[in-house]
Amino acid sequence: MQQTPPTHPGDEAAPGTPGTGEDICPRCRGSGIIDGDRECPDCGGTGKIVEGIGGG
Repeated sequence: MQQTPPTHPGDEAAPGTPGTGEDICPRCRGSGIIDGDRECPDCGGTGKIVEGIGGG
C-alpha cells in the first residue's frame, strides 16, 4: 500500500493532487530553517510547499 506524503501548513493541497506542483517555500526561501536554527513550520523543514499551478 502506497503511503501519502504528509501535508504541511504552507501546502495548498496534498502532494500529487491534480493541478498542483512543488514550489520553494516563501517563508524560509527553500532552506527549511527560520530564525537561524528552527525548522520552518510552513514546509515542515523540507524547503518545499505544494501549491496550485496554472490560471483560472
